[in-house]
Amino acid sequence: MSSKRPVILITNDDGITSPGIRALVEAVKDLGQVIVVAPDSPQSGMGHAITIGDPLRLNKVDMFDGIDSWQCSGTPADCVKLARDKILHAKPDLCLSGINHGANHSINVIYSGTMSAAMEAAIEGVPSIGISSLDYKFEADFTVAKMVVRDLAGRMLAAPMPEHLLLNVNIPITTPATFKGVKICRQAYAKWAEEFEHRVDPRGKDYYWMTGKFINMDKEAGTDVEALKEGYASVVPIRIDFTDMEMKKWLEQQWQF
Repeated sequence: MSSKRPVILITNDDGITSPGIRALVEAVKDLGQVIVVAPDSPQSGMGHAITIGDPLRLNKVDMFDGIDSWQCSGTPADCVKLARDKILHAKPDLCLSGINHGANHSINVIYSGTMSAAMEAAIEGVPSIGISSLDYKFEADFTVAKMVVRDLAGRMLAAPMPEHLLLNVNIPITTPATFKGVKICRQAYAKWAEEFEHRVDPRGKDYYWMTGKFINMDKEAGTDVEALKEGYASVVPIRIDFTDMEMKKWLEQQWQF
């Protein structure tokens, strides 16, 4: 690492006031120059949405002692775009998104604003990590999550990383005494089975409330869901290129143009 302090961009989707982002700042604040740009309100489930038809507002706030911080009216992906263009005027050395309150393993990576913020940075060539805890509670204990993210961030800053490196990291509900360690995994094949509960509002109008359950259909070894169930933190490298190369080969063989 050079003598110049690396720039670490921190964001999330739970909003700048969430305990998770504060824990993330505490975990890495001495590893470099930390800049926080996060939504001004919760943005869970926003995926990679960006704001096009409305103006964006960016306000500097005093949220973390000695850390330059801004709250943004947009989505997690908006936060990363604005941070690079209007605050940093350059690419940071590392982007960390989280610590999310709730799991982002398996298929959740598609819906996650936490992961989409990290992915936006990775698209720009910034090594990035999305960090999530399986503990949804506001008062969740992030001790193990802080240990893991500090270790990973230190490794990523210590040596050149592959271009567009993006990691999806999930932390089980555990303590330092019972934590099993870290496993490099693949994404489990799973899905959400949604149901929509029908209700009627006081004006007699119908509305629907989405519910559902997570179904893991992947019984093979080596998945993130399996690792988390066993008490390990899961680390899954995520591709930005969604091309299914095996399917591409199949189509080329089966379809003649």
